[in-house]
Parts: sequence; C-alpha cells; structure tokens
Amino acid sequence: MMLNSAAPAISIAQLNHYFGRGALRKQVLYDINLQIDRGEIIIMTGPSGSGKTTLLTLMGSLRSLHEGSLNILGTELFDASKEQMLLTRRNIGYIFQAHNLLGFLTAYQNVEMALEIQDVTAVEADERIREMLAAVGLEHRMDYYPSDLSGGQKQRVAIARALVSQPKIILADEPTAALDKKSGRDVVEIMEKLAREQGCTILLVTHDNRILDLADRIIYMEDGYLVNRSDVAAIVQRRFSVLRK
Repeated sequence: MMLNSAAPAISIAQLNHYFGRGALRKQVLYDINLQIDRGEIIIMTGPSGSGKTTLLTLMGSLRSLHEGSLNILGTELFDASKEQMLLTRRNIGYIFQAHNLLGFLTAYQNVEMALEIQDVTAVEADERIREMLAAVGLEHRMDYYPSDLSGGQKQRVAIARALVSQPKIILADEPTAALDKKSGRDVVEIMEKLAREQGCTILLVTHDNRILDLADRIIYMEDGYLVNRSDVAAIVQRRFSVLRK
C-alpha cells in the first residue's frame, strides 16, 4: 500500500459511532473532529466510559466506521474493505494496559510475533528483535518468560513488540495503569524516545496525570465528545505546573 507522506498521520471529520441495533442502539461518539500530524505525541484523557478506547480502536482499524471520515496515513477507512483495513493495521503498533504477552513464549518470541506479517528476512528479523529488546533494557532477559518478568519489564516487552515492525503510528491504551510511578514513567519515556527516533506518531490514552508533561498536545474526551473548553485547558495547565516543580 502506498502511503501519502504529505498527509497527516490521523485525520478525523464528523465521526459518529454507535453500539447495538434497533431500539437498543446507543450513540457513543459524537461529531469527532481531530487532526494529528506525523511525529506528534498526543495524550487523550478524560473520565472512564467517555469513549476514549472506542475511538482508539477505530483509529487502529479494529472496528468499522459507521459515520464520518477517518483517514489514517492518507487512507480513508470509511467503507474500507477488509484488505484495506488489514494493510492499515500493518502500519500501526498497539500497546495496551494488559501487556497481552503470551505466557508460553519468551520475551524474544513475543516480540518476534509482530514481524510474522511483515516482509522481512529471518536475519533482519533477528537483528531487529535483539536491537529493540536492548533498547528497552531487556537484552539480558530475551529468553525469560513473562512469569519471570516484573510488571514494568512485561510492559517494556510490549513496547518492543509494538515498535519492532517500525510502525508509522503507535496507539497506547492506559499503558501505565498497572505500574507504579517510576515504572510507569520509565515505560512511557522509553516509548517516547524510540518513537521519536523512528519518526513515529503516538496517541496515548491515559488517566495518569504523572505523564502529561511528555505530550506535545493533550486532548480531552467527555461523554463521547472531544472537549475544547477553557476550563479544561486551565486544568491541564495546572497539572503541568505541578509536574514541573
């Protein structure tokens, strides 16, 4: 698939989304308009149940779009075929709260899975895997199983798995929720450093106020709407001020 290098990483216009059918149909996203440029690191925050994860899965081409426009790396996903959605997913890395590692595979093997659908040789794959695990500080844990790793180390494996395929976009859903303060900040700083080195765009959903200062921009979602209000901006600014003291 040819990518339009001049297009924003993510461009959304008048997006609406629903759950259920008939009398049970419920709207969960309302008139979403958003543009994220390539290389930006964006944090999306807001109350639980406000629609953040639903929007993230739409951006990740994991759900079909109901209404509006969703353009990822120059490809329109409204009415996209299954093949188009699959090709789009190949340019996206995912990091979630539950690291989703397979317990019967080593750290190396878990990262290796991300390259199975990529067109790389075995030699290149091995080189990438080892370099990425070293980059997240796990060069001496490659043959360890998840049960032998700490929570922070498991999340580092998840970061390595997401980035080893050199995606154009990283989507992360509450990646620090199960971690303590230091481990949580460490994994996000690693993600930020590696993504900037690869020229990757990051959209990170979080309730974690301790990492807000790592974003280029913060967006806020409430009750299915992206909110752009002066009081929200003031809250975010106060959080920044506290973090930087």
